[in-house]
Amino acid sequence: MMGKLNVTKSTKILEIGSGAGGTSVYIANKYGCTMKGVDLNPHGVENGTQLAQKDGVAATCSFQVIDASKPLPFDADSFDAVFCNDSMCHIPGRQSVLEDWKRVLKPGGKLIYTDAMVVSGTVSSDEFAIRSSVGKYYYPCLGQNEKYITAAGLTIVEVVDTTPEASQVAKRWHDSRQKYKAELKEPEENFQGLQKFLYSVYFLLHEARLSRIMYVATKK
Repeated sequence: MMGKLNVTKSTKILEIGSGAGGTSVYIANKYGCTMKGVDLNPHGVENGTQLAQKDGVAATCSFQVIDASKPLPFDADSFDAVFCNDSMCHIPGRQSVLEDWKRVLKPGGKLIYTDAMVVSGTVSSDEFAIRSSVGKYYYPCLGQNEKYITAAGLTIVEVVDTTPEASQVAKRWHDSRQKYKAELKEPEENFQGLQKFLYSVYFLLHEARLSRIMYVATKK
């Protein structure tokens, strides 16, 4: 994904939905670029800040508590790239969000995001309930993301279907948890609930009824 963004040491990247900060810190270490991670969860921001300090990249990698569904508190033309890995599905108001990403991008800058909730087949209400059991999600139909991107005034560079790979990741996660159940020492109800969730993720992706798609776009 960083290759598609043409990341170099001089690149300034904004990560939307930076979580616990591990990805931003890794990218800052690997490429020597400047990273700004934003997330709604203050615990994740605190953890990311500590990771950056521990790994010696605090000067180039920072984090901030921000609700990404609202206008970002950054000047126009501030970033060379905007990066969002599997977090767009949690953010309401996708059209206005993409318009704001365009605003903070420099001319010629790129954005890349993945969406693992693209409805590409028939999904039952029970399956939707299980898939949504760990948070709030927004499910666009196939082709809708492309419409949002274009309507935001961005130019689509590439659309990549990563569904097969995503399904295998979910299956390996499910199977590894089962293998190390004793070591995990989770309450039985919690363990079984997450196992059911992970198998649902795998099965829906495996049958391509939900798809995980990566979108790359640029600001002209």
